[in-house]
Amino acid sequence: MWEVMFWPIVACLLFPWLLVYLGAHVVQREIIFIDIAMAQLASLGVSLAVLLDLDLDGPVTFAIALTFTLIGAAIFSFSGKRSGNVPQEAVIGISYVVSAAAAVLLLSRAAEGDEQIKNMLVGNILLVTPGEIAKTFALFVLVGAIHVVFRRPLLRASFDRERAVADGVRVAWWDFLFYASFGLLVTSFVTMAGVLLVFTFLIVPAVCGLYLTTTFLGRLVAGWITAIVGGVAGLFFSYWFDLPSGAAIVCTFGGLLVLVFLGTAIKRKSSKEG
Repeated sequence: MWEVMFWPIVACLLFPWLLVYLGAHVVQREIIFIDIAMAQLASLGVSLAVLLDLDLDGPVTFAIALTFTLIGAAIFSFSGKRSGNVPQEAVIGISYVVSAAAAVLLLSRAAEGDEQIKNMLVGNILLVTPGEIAKTFALFVLVGAIHVVFRRPLLRASFDRERAVADGVRVAWWDFLFYASFGLLVTSFVTMAGVLLVFTFLIVPAVCGLYLTTTFLGRLVAGWITAIVGGVAGLFFSYWFDLPSGAAIVCTFGGLLVLVFLGTAIKRKSSKEG
């Protein structure tokens, strides 16, 4: 068992530290579905590579997928709430739907299109290789370094946006840097984990952190714990019950979120009664 599970467990231990941090930004910006839209844009690029019969682990496929995500980053950066009367959520939703439909159309012309559509959604993290982990972790370190160097303007754009705009900060450009770095990470992770698992790792731990604590650091710690427990437990459930790994992990995260919600609700009720 450990020969099969070792590298997937390593992936679930290494990747949450930055995914949870970015998820906290996304939740604070109240654009929850932007991550699944970005992941789907990356999958659209991978789908094009499948149709062209390219090596899915090769640099050309990565470049195509990254190009699609950078286009999405530009669109989302300059279509914010101050850019017009169209809500940004509408732009995000349209981007997701159109890119998902386009990916299905492309894969319908591929030899193994049905299997690729399944992989696009839930992936198969049990098949992750040491090489994929090393490559993805290197990109995680690069994105993490970007967020350390530019942490103050990026944090202001997410957590103190109104004052940043009032001070004349060009938040759209910082938004683009955030979305571009976000897209770089998603492009690498989505090929091994699938769209739904990327969304889950980004959002569910961040939401659990909101339920459990009020400080930013506390939310990160709670999110990291949730991500590690949910990822590793979901892997074991998928192995023991012979289930698709991505779907099992997503459902495990859903169960954890329900437990956190119920626990905090009971705690609040007890404190009011006390």
